[in-house]
Amino acid sequence: MNESLLVDLLTAGLLYGTPLVLAGLGELLAERGGVMNLGVEAMMLMGAVSAFWFVQSFEGPARLAIFLAILVAALVGMAMATLYAFVVITLRANQVVSGLALLILGGAAGLSSYLAAVGELAGPAGRHRLPTYDVLGLSDAPIVGPVIFGQNVLVYASWILVALAAFYLYRTQTGLHLQAVGEDPRSADAMGINVSRYRYGHTIIGGAFAGVAGSYYTLAIQPTWIDGITAGAGWIAIALVITAFWRPGLLLAGAYLFGIVTSLGFTLQARGVDLAPEIFRSLPYVLTILAVVIVSRGGGRGRFKAPAALGEPYSREEA
Repeated sequence: MNESLLVDLLTAGLLYGTPLVLAGLGELLAERGGVMNLGVEAMMLMGAVSAFWFVQSFEGPARLAIFLAILVAALVGMAMATLYAFVVITLRANQVVSGLALLILGGAAGLSSYLAAVGELAGPAGRHRLPTYDVLGLSDAPIVGPVIFGQNVLVYASWILVALAAFYLYRTQTGLHLQAVGEDPRSADAMGINVSRYRYGHTIIGGAFAGVAGSYYTLAIQPTWIDGITAGAGWIAIALVITAFWRPGLLLAGAYLFGIVTSLGFTLQARGVDLAPEIFRSLPYVLTILAVVIVSRGGGRGRFKAPAALGEPYSREEA
């Protein structure tokens, strides 16, 4: 493999892997507290359309428009996550059914497509694109330059967030309390930990991450609007949480691996390789299924098991 092809693959891998890191990290935090959110894809789609709508409508400076668009996407994700949290935590509805209902509302039922139609977003290219930076003037260095030192701010933010999440989960009292809520909410409640507050808080944070991940598609990957632009990335993010054994570092590595696989077809086609594009487009989904099957057959061992109370509603009255 020549150097330029390697650089192209790694750079594209980071481009396509970053939204998986963000969405997966949000889902990981929610699941650590015992809440499974299958509506990640819907939150990503709504984040994508809201961010694109904002940058198309905002008349201010480009950098301010992009910053505010990301913020809007996060708020939209938080709003959807708050609704979901109310249904599954307060009303104690089934998390799988509720997550699928949210998915249908935001994605399959076409709410994101409807908003795009109302805003007349389909077709034109975005007015602004998330800029990349030449960090320390090293973006021209061989291989690592464009891959490490020539990325946009959300790539660097995702690295920082992964490190902070790992520190938070394993080195802070709040993070340990969150894990206790996900493992045994009754015992956690008996210790004075507010189970509902932890679940609400981290589910809403997960929604913010999903919204930002969605905005990445319309601000960085493909600055335009296409119905279903996330193409099932929310499901891949959920699968990554499982295959990463609910660990932020493994999630980061897995997301970039999937990003490289996703970009493989585009990169080779751009270099004139005559291969069926359908094969490469299907690879991320085939890899996702295989990874989940392998992990499921293993059943998890010791520290690598899923949170024991994942998907289970909790009520103090029934404790």
